[in-house]
Order: sequence, then C-alpha cells, then structure tokens
Amino acid sequence: MNKFIAIRSFVEVASRQSFTKAADQLQLSRLQVSRHVQEVEAWLQQRLLHRTTRRVSLTRAGQDALLYCERILNEVSALEFNAQEQTMQLSGSIRIAAPIGFAGKLLLTAIEKFTRLHPQVNIDIVASDNFNQLVEDRVDIALRFTEQPDEALIARKLMQLESVLCAAPDYLQKRGTPSHPRQLSEHNCFVHLNQNQWTFVQQQQNFQVEVCGNIKANSLDILVRSAINGNGIVRIPCDLANPLIQAGQLTAILTQFTQWRYSLWALYLSRSYQSPKVRSLIDFLVLEFKDDIFLQRQEEPQHAL
Repeated sequence: MNKFIAIRSFVEVASRQSFTKAADQLQLSRLQVSRHVQEVEAWLQQRLLHRTTRRVSLTRAGQDALLYCERILNEVSALEFNAQEQTMQLSGSIRIAAPIGFAGKLLLTAIEKFTRLHPQVNIDIVASDNFNQLVEDRVDIALRFTEQPDEALIARKLMQLESVLCAAPDYLQKRGTPSHPRQLSEHNCFVHLNQNQWTFVQQQQNFQVEVCGNIKANSLDILVRSAINGNGIVRIPCDLANPLIQAGQLTAILTQFTQWRYSLWALYLSRSYQSPKVRSLIDFLVLEFKDDIFLQRQEEPQHAL
C-alpha cells in the first residue's frame, strides 16, 4: 500500500464528503479512491467513514484520524515547499478564477510576472463574474469581490477598490448630469448581477437608491461597452474606470458622494495543506495587490439638467 496516496485519498473524501469529487480532484477512478480509503481503515483497524447512497460523513474515529492525516500531508507539503523554494523550481498547473474585467487586466499582469519568475508553472484562468464553486470547477484559488467570504473557505484580503458611477460624455449632454443619487431614477442605469440597489455615503450615513435600466448583464464588460456607446450610467470599480476616464471615453459623476468599495479576497479550500505552487501564487498576489485603488480625481464637468 502506498500510504501517502491512501492518506491523501481519505483526506480528499473527508473534505469533499464525496468519493466522486475526491476522485476528480486526484484524477483517479472512484474505485481506486474507495480502495485507498479501505486500505487506511484496514491499516488503522477502524471504520473512518459512514457511507450512504447520498452522502459520506466521518465517524468519531474518522474525525480523530483526519487531524493526524492532515498533519502528515501538511508536513509533506511544507517539505516540498521548502525544497522547491530553495531551488525556485515550482512546476505544475494552477487553476484560478476571477471576475472578467479584473482577470483581463490587473490579474493578467500579475500572472505574467509570476510565470516569468516560475516558467514551469502553467496558469489556467477562469474568467467569470459568477461565483465559481472551488470544488465543482476544480479551482485552486478564487478571487472575488465580497464583504463576507464563505466561512467554509480560507480567505486572504488582497485590497480594496473604490467604485464610481460613469457615463459617456454624449449621454450626459443629452440627458444631463445628476447632482444627487435620487435623480438616478430619471436615468438609464445598467444593472450588474441584479444589483439594482446602489449604496452611497453622505455625512457618514449610508443610504441606498434603487435603479433600473434597459440592459442587465452578468458581465461588467458588456455594461461598460454599452455605457461607452452612450446608452446609460454604469457603476464600476476604479481599476476599470480610471483608464476610460483618462481617455475621455467615460466621465465620472456624483463623485462628491462616497460609494461602495469592493474588497478583493483570495479564497481557497479550508484544508491544512497547500501545494507549494498554489501557496507561492497566493503569497505573490498578496504582495502584488497590496495597494488599494481609488478614483483618479479630476474636475467634474457641469451639464444642464
């Protein structure tokens, strides 16, 4: 029996509560994973899992064994990390999920830097504005804007991005520039992921404004493109807004009101061991995104209402 593979199979099954998901992660057959778990049980002479047709759960002995098995894998991972860190020869594939706009700009720049440092590492970027499931989509790291990370995951905060309302100069010339968020009800506002309540801060008090428009999308890129074409107002993070504002394609509005800030987190599965390449990439991203991004302020043009 290869005890290391058997232990890892047991930990994956226990973490995912599924033989099938564990097999997918390990790139083994379900039968192989099942045999590995049986080998661990025979080795320890204890039943570690309750098995039903619908779910898998740990026995009391399995809970105790899981702590020791995770510790073993953690020590092996640390040994690999230290060895590879000394030679700087990280290798293998990493699957990372991120919002579309962020993935195509800031993340891509960071990934290019990382792969230049570690040319034997391959990065698979899953660009989506929907929240990816780490297990189902086989994602090692998910970058997400959220204020409440899933408690079942390990979360490391990377940075904050200020948001800003923008519209094309042509739109504002035709429809006028709102001077207060309440006037947004008179405008065509693009809604992203059904977020039709926009939050503002005035004199340290939060208030929300309900908005609506003729276009909704699960991709900010689509909404930004329509805003550039002069069709409405969009709320976007400043990493997307700043270059478009500087280029004159969009104009920032209602900047006298503080708006919601996006917190960017790196999320990964809550297990006590992490491969050296994944750990290195997370540490790299923490340093790469240590600076928050805010609106590059400029004088706001005045248009007649």
